Amino acid sequence: MRKPWLVGGSVAIIVALVAVGVVQSRAKSADGNKDKKPDVTLEFTPGEVVKPLLAAMPERIEFSGPLMAPRTAVVRAKAAGTLLTLSVAEGSRVKAGQSLGTIDLSDLQSRNAERAAGVDSARARMAEAERIHKSNEDLANQKFISANALESSRASLEAARAQLKSAQAQLATSALGIREAALVAPISGVIGRRNVVPGEKVSAEQELMTVVDLKELELGGVVGTHQVSMLRPGQKLAVRVEGATEPVEGRIDRIAPMAEAGTRGIRVVVLLPNADERFRAGQYASALVSLDDPAPRLTVPVTSVGQSSGQDFVWTVENGALVRRLVITGRRDASNGRVEVTKGLAADAQVLAARFDTLKEGAPAKVVAKGAGSGMPAASASSAAPGKAS
Repeated sequence: MRKPWLVGGSVAIIVALVAVGVVQSRAKSADGNKDKKPDVTLEFTPGEVVKPLLAAMPERIEFSGPLMAPRTAVVRAKAAGTLLTLSVAEGSRVKAGQSLGTIDLSDLQSRNAERAAGVDSARARMAEAERIHKSNEDLANQKFISANALESSRASLEAARAQLKSAQAQLATSALGIREAALVAPISGVIGRRNVVPGEKVSAEQELMTVVDLKELELGGVVGTHQVSMLRPGQKLAVRVEGATEPVEGRIDRIAPMAEAGTRGIRVVVLLPNADERFRAGQYASALVSLDDPAPRLTVPVTSVGQSSGQDFVWTVENGALVRRLVITGRRDASNGRVEVTKGLAADAQVLAARFDTLKEGAPAKVVAKGAGSGMPAASASSAAPGKAS
């Protein structure tokens, strides 16, 4: 059995050691707090801090694509033969009905002559049948031939007439083929492309050349489904064509009834008057529709808005500290560099005009007059360069 005085001595030693450890821990904590520096207050000049402004934000709808000539006609050979002459070249201006060249139509012409002879033969047979039938009618009136004989001559006459009509129809068909085989301009315009040269053998329906009417061009583009309801046929807009110094006025001609397959875009076609033929098919152009805004909106500079994890935010100075506020944005006006804030920001907020690096939420901050104050300048706190905030 241990003696009571030994147990009491051990307890006293343990208590003394614990007390010493507590005193040392407090001493180290006090030393650490003594070494820790207070947070430096960030100072922003009035030029670095802005307040939201109420401003109109016109809706801008823009789409682009190549210009197309809707009145483009393809000249094809309507009969096989040798191309004898070609009187136009690429870029030549032609009028509707103008001769463009000639094709050797010997086969068609010989077939036409043959059918013309067939018409003459059928006409002679019909004349003979008419003479015989008239004679039989006289004989039948005098009771010299039977009624059956008269009906037989009448049938022969009707057959001769039918043969004449058939021969005449065949002749008209061959004559039409010769007329259609003639190379003439289907519309007025400019020769866009020529695919053959004189002396070349061409086949029926072979493409020989194209005629392009440049008096009116089309611009087709795709507009998002969230914007297309703001457009309507007949609406005027500005069209800027590559190479042109000033935009020209066009109008919406038609809007597709459904979205393009696999996209959320709907095709819109704009008509562009081109009476002086300044523009050519294939030039790239962009159309811009600007819709007035009926009411002012709360806006901030585009440079004030950052993004993190798919969410927009702005930095504000509130009650002497930096606050990172999540916001919901709306319309954007690229020409004025402003963006609408629909939710998350008060109208009297103090918003940083640019996105600074290394900002920390809750850090002391204030707005001072330029050149005043003794705190840390905002440029120093942000590595002196705007960037995407974390």
